Amino acid sequence: AVKNFGEFEFWFAALKVIAITLFLVLGLLAIFGVLPDTDAPGLTNLTGDGGFLPKGMDGFIIGLLASVFAYGGLETVTIAAAESENPVQGVAKAVRTAMWRIAVFYIGSMAVIVTLVPWDDPKVAEVGPFYAMLDHLGVGSAAQIMNVVILIALLSAMNANIYGASRMARSLVARGQGPSVLGRISSGVPRNAVMFSSVFGFLCVLLSYWRPDDVFPWLLNMIGAVILVVWIFIAASQLILRRRTEREAPETLVVRMWFFPVGTIVALAAMVGIFLLMLRQPDTRDQLLATGALTVVLIGLGLLRQRRRGAEGADDGTGAGTGTAAEIPAQRK
Repeated sequence: AVKNFGEFEFWFAALKVIAITLFLVLGLLAIFGVLPDTDAPGLTNLTGDGGFLPKGMDGFIIGLLASVFAYGGLETVTIAAAESENPVQGVAKAVRTAMWRIAVFYIGSMAVIVTLVPWDDPKVAEVGPFYAMLDHLGVGSAAQIMNVVILIALLSAMNANIYGASRMARSLVARGQGPSVLGRISSGVPRNAVMFSSVFGFLCVLLSYWRPDDVFPWLLNMIGAVILVVWIFIAASQLILRRRTEREAPETLVVRMWFFPVGTIVALAAMVGIFLLMLRQPDTRDQLLATGALTVVLIGLGLLRQRRRGAEGADDGTGAGTGTAAEIPAQRK
């Protein structure tokens, strides 16, 4: 299963890398005045019309959830790496490559766009920043090019998200925290979990068709808030489990994060700070409060279930236990 996921993602990623590399090269040629029939803009678009943050911090804060949404799914690479033949090497390599790809392709492309296209260009909001830049440079087939790139990106995101969601569902079943039907394995694939994840995705698409002006922005902010909560829990778990492992079984700690625990604490503080800042904004407050309420409910249900399982374990003498994928045999059909 992980091999098939990797094969598809390899080709999707290769096509995306080629497209963004060409985009960066074209943009840099235009910035330095090498591109024919194009004047070098210099720093005009960066310093003119109010410079950085021309509308103050409000626009920056509102955009944070969209940025979190864009980065969401980055943790999927570690899930896939954990199923590889060499998980230790796979996880370390996946994290390292993800960091420089973000720096070069995501931040690099944004830097090129804001250098070439004025921030108040209406086409940025109407058709997107990438199309706006290509159109600004006079690329006649900009719309067709971006449609192909967007389709590839969507297929890649769908591939990664269905893979990650199905594995998370299987993991919940293995720990007794999800319906057992999602844990059934067919040819090494959690078939029901994949189908459930796919159906949920198609329902979101139908809702977006029903209310295109409302559903997608709401989902974007809502999912961004959920991802932020997930990252907070990941960082907090890493902080606790790393220290516990160092104390109880240091020989099993093969992959070590740099700058621990300072790096983890700084990341936690930054994410909590982002959460608090966005609570000040009416455009994101409702989604954040809904996410917070859902998180509290889920934590309460989890604690209640854990207490009940502990009581049942005490009654039959087996102990509470949490169960793991290794301890619970997979259901096959």
